[in-house]
Parts: sequence; C-alpha cells; structure tokens
Amino acid sequence: MKIYDANNIRNIALVSHGGSGKTSLLESLAYTTKKIDRVGKIVDGNTLSDFEPEEVKRQISINLSLIPIEYENTKLNFLDTPGYFDFVGEVRSALRVADSALLLVDAMAGIQAGTEKMVKATEEFRLPTSVIINKLDRENVDFEDVYNSIRNQFGNKYIAVFWPYFQNKVFTGVIDILQRKLVKENNIMTDIPSEMQPQIDKLFNEIVEVVVEVDDGLLEKYLGGETLTPEQVEQCFKQALLTRKIFPVLVSSGFTNIGAKSILDFAKNYLPSPTDIKEYPALDMADKEIKITVSSSKPLSALIFKTMTDPYVGRISMIRVYSGILSSSSEIVNVNQEKEEKIGQISSISGKNQENIESIQAGDIGVITKLLFSKTGDTLCAPDHKIKFKWISFPIPNARMALTAKNKTDEDKLSSVLPKIQEDDPSIKILRDDDIKQTLIYAMGDTHLHVISEKLKRKFGVNIELIPPDIPYKETIRKSVKVEGKHKKQSGGHGQFGHCWLEVGPLARGEGYQFENKIFGGSIPKQYIPAVEKGVVEAMLEGVLAGYKVVDLKVTVYDGSYHPVDSSEIAFKIAGSIAIKKALMEGDSILLEPIMTLKITAPEAYMGAVIDDLNTKRGRVLGVEPLEGWQIINAQAPLNELGKYITDISSITAARGFYEMSFSHYEEAPPKVVKTVVEQAKLEKETKEKEG
Repeated sequence: MKIYDANNIRNIALVSHGGSGKTSLLESLAYTTKKIDRVGKIVDGNTLSDFEPEEVKRQISINLSLIPIEYENTKLNFLDTPGYFDFVGEVRSALRVADSALLLVDAMAGIQAGTEKMVKATEEFRLPTSVIINKLDRENVDFEDVYNSIRNQFGNKYIAVFWPYFQNKVFTGVIDILQRKLVKENNIMTDIPSEMQPQIDKLFNEIVEVVVEVDDGLLEKYLGGETLTPEQVEQCFKQALLTRKIFPVLVSSGFTNIGAKSILDFAKNYLPSPTDIKEYPALDMADKEIKITVSSSKPLSALIFKTMTDPYVGRISMIRVYSGILSSSSEIVNVNQEKEEKIGQISSISGKNQENIESIQAGDIGVITKLLFSKTGDTLCAPDHKIKFKWISFPIPNARMALTAKNKTDEDKLSSVLPKIQEDDPSIKILRDDDIKQTLIYAMGDTHLHVISEKLKRKFGVNIELIPPDIPYKETIRKSVKVEGKHKKQSGGHGQFGHCWLEVGPLARGEGYQFENKIFGGSIPKQYIPAVEKGVVEAMLEGVLAGYKVVDLKVTVYDGSYHPVDSSEIAFKIAGSIAIKKALMEGDSILLEPIMTLKITAPEAYMGAVIDDLNTKRGRVLGVEPLEGWQIINAQAPLNELGKYITDISSITAARGFYEMSFSHYEEAPPKVVKTVVEQAKLEKETKEKEG
C-alpha cells in the first residue's frame, strides 16, 4: 500500500445498531474498488472484517477492525465497529481516533435502540456524522417513512443528499442531489427522470438553505436572490458537515452493491481529512491544553487505541499518528508509562491481514507489533516534544460473574493470562473479592462474558467456568454483651492458660471494627493484649449464622487473669477467639446484605415499568430527574436481586435503557433471605464434611 499525505486520508468510523449491515456495506465498498473479488461470506464464514472464530460463530462483529480502502488517490480508513452494545468499548475506541462517522440505519427496522446510542456517542465526540439508510433492496421498504422518522427524532438538520430511485418498487439507483445525477446499477450515471426533478430541486434547496449559514457573505447573496455556483455550495456543504451544521442522509444496499460508488465519492469529496480538522487537542506535561497540528514535518505524536494479544506474535498495537512520521528508527517515549519504547515491526492492517511498511505518516493509522509495555490509551511521542492525548472513559461494566479455572493447569496459567485479556479489552474489569474468595469479571453483558471465556480458551489454552458470584453478606450483632473467654490446658510440663473478659457491642453501619483496652491493674499483662485482639479479629472472619465475615463491632477487653508460667500469646489468642464466638451467639447475630445504588436512564415511556420492576426487587426509588424525553431514576436495591438486571432493564425498555451501579451500604436482611442463606450455608457445610 502506498504512502498517502494527510490531505488524502479519511478516518471514518462505521457505527450502527447491530444487524444494520455495516460489514456487508464495507465489503460492497471493497468490491467496488477491487480490493476483493467477491462480496459475501467466503468458504470458512469469514468476511473482510469479521474473521475471529467468535464472530464467525455468532455472525456479528465483536472487535473493532480497520479496513483501509484506496479510491481515486484517496485512502479511506474504515473503522468497522460492533453494533451489539456489549462491545461498546470497541465503538468508543474507534470514535476517539476517527475524523467522521457513518451511521447506518436498517431501512426495514428504522430507528433502533443502538441508533439512538450512536447518535449520542457521535455527539459526545463531536464527529461530523452522515447517516446511511441501508438495505433498500428489501421488499416493502418505505424509505420516506424511515427518512421522516430520522428527521422527526433527531432534527431537520438531517437532510437527504442521496435519494433512492425505484423501478417497479425495486431499488435500482441513487440520485445524487448535489451533483444532480442518477447513478444506476453498475455505476452508470444518467440524468434525473423529469418526473422527479421538482422533488430533487426542493431537496437541493433544503440543503443550500442549511449549509449557506456557515458563510455570512454567501448567506447575504442567497437571501438577496442570487444563485450560488456549484463550487460555492460545495464549499459551504463541506464546512457545514465539518461543524455539524448538517447531517447528510445517504442511501445504499450493501447486498446488491447499489450506492457503493456514490458513498465512496461522498467520502472522498466531502468527509474531512486530518488537515481539514487542522488541530487536535492534547495536554502538555503540566496538563495544560495545547493543539497538535497535523503535519509530517512536526515532532512525532501518536495514540494507541487498540491492543490485540497474539500468543505467537505478542502485542499488536493499533495506532493513530497525529503529527510527525512513525518509523522503525523513530526514538519514542511512552508518556503515560514514563519510559522509552522500542519500535517493533510497523505494518498496515486490513482486517486480519498485515503488510509490512516503512512508516506511518501524520494523519494515518497502522499497527506496531511487539511493543514492550505500551497499552491502549497510551501516547507515544518524540522524547524532546512530550505531550499527552486524553484517553476515553468506558461505561461501567455491570454484568458480573465469578471466574474459576477448570483444573490445576488452567489455574496456574490464569494469573498471567488475565492481564493480557484486560489489556485487549479495557471495557472489562477483573478483580479478586477476598470477602467471597472469588475472582470476579465485570463486562457489558452476557455475550461479552462468554466471548471472553471463548477467547481465553482459543488464544491461551485456558479453560474457565463462569458461575454466578456469591453475595458478600456480612454478619453483626444487635445487642451488647459481656463474655468470658478462657483457655486452660494441662499436658506434661508447661500448660496453657489465657483468660479474658470482653464487652462486645454493635457499631453503626459501615464503621467496621474497633478494639479498646481497658485493663487496669495488670490483670492481663500488656504483652498479651495484642494476642487477644488477634484472636478476636481472626474469629470475626467467620460468623455463627452462615459463616460470613463479622463487621460493625466494638470490642473492649476489660478484665482477665494470667498464669506466670503457663500463659502465652497463643493461649490469650485462643481465649479472645472463644470470647468473641460467645458474643456472636449471645448478642443476637443478624445477617447484613449489600445494598447497591442504581442510576437508571430510560425513555420516559418506560419509567412506570422500570419502577414496577424495581418494586419486585425490593428496590426503593430515591428520586427522578427529567432529561429531554428521558428519565433518570435514582434508586437502591439489594445486590441479591440484581444478578440479571442488565438483561431485565434491556427487556423492559426495548434495549434503550441503561444504568450505573455502585455499592452503597449494608442493611439487615429480611427473614426470608436469612432463612435461605442460612440453609444454603448449612447444606454446603454438610456437603464438604461428606466429601472430606
């Protein structure tokens, strides 16, 4: 692949709701440019950008793929993203480095939950965005209905720039409104049919009325009745698109290849190049905002936006160069890690295929293999020109499962493999929960979790099981008690003697544990007090109700006795343990359950259903805030009731709602929950004793 100047590069994110046809449209574009010689699944089920076994199995995009397409001396870097919301991390990574977005809408399905989410995402990243109404080859499509629904929901700045041409209700061509031409099958260009001319004139005027607002001089001429030249309209159009004053609506059929050449022409002629953007925001070493100019003559600055780990090749880092030239001889520093980095092999990547190249120019995207420590979100730059690009935030992963190795061999591998999986996908979170003694993995949904499991097996040969995690219940007491702990044992020679009196009482929720020494007069020597506390703390690791950790206790040692020969630290530790166990038995032990805070965002129409569902989960609504046709519901509910909430909220809100969840506090569990938990603990104990 030849080297392109930044003027002739377009970095384009393809986004949509799942199933809208991004991958098939991309194949159509590649076929039109002769990058591939046929459209559709090849023998093994792969497509140009969906080639991982997990993608072939599910017939969906899972990973962000880069597909560069060369067209009329222009390099179009298409970033094909998953439409399934479980893989939103891949989408956000693509949007971070793209200069524009093409949002696909299924002509049959119309606006879907993912469409709304992608509109919000492109708005967040302030990307120039065009909409492609795809799959117009399907029977009984109503293009105008879909087009009008887009304008009604998202605004009148969504304006048709292409219009579909139907013959006998069959989609056979695309009318380019700006060029005033009809492009038929096989890319034959002809005049617009006379009967459609008035409609196309009206649509053209709608475009002009919007785009001319970006130029005060031309606006004055237009309002004065002057006719603008095609060049003037085109210049205004490009500026309006760049500044998000217009959102062009295009049409296509990825399956029949109609519209592919028109989309390529549109991308080449109107979508912004890196030099159109001109400057990109960054931070200097004092965290002060600066601007990076796109130029190959400037010092190097680049951002790693995706990491892939190959068990044979090692790290493969996908990188966007903003300034300078990245080559194998470049001296670079990783600003985030504060280390010099050694450049490995530089390549151009197209789906799963890599081609070695000498350099990546400013404005372009490529890959580097075998970086030592650099990871997703890191900035690479020249040592004498240190800057940092801001990385992105990911939605909080709420799908939660416990991860266990299937055998000892897998367990031994797991600790070294999990960091690599997390590097590949920063949208997941893996942590060890010591309270329940389980490794937990948090992801965006059930499919996301199972894909991670499959990747562990395929890439690293590690077999795991995903099981519902235990709930980290806690135990405490209701009332204060005074208890005695005595450990006395005689066996030939020295015996063992430890004796203490403790006052044990409940603390307020969340205060944890306090220990106080009120021994006066030396009834217990000072050197044995820490041993008493150690026995107390160890005994609190396992409560008397169901074996959960004990919290929110104040323990005061106020009396005791000792033997000058037989007393020892171990004897007083055992005495402290005996005493605290008595306190838990006599102090009316109770079970505490974790309560989570929920911030649920849902369309207004679904608010009642969301609240009704919360009521079934022992939830309570704390407040509701309106947000432009949506509602933010602040609530609390027990973690025990939220195991499948990510699925529930999707079902209740037609996949449009989402939520953030965080720990709030512990509360006393109701009797029904206590009974279930205690019975389960008893059963597990009996099972272990039988197996032991």
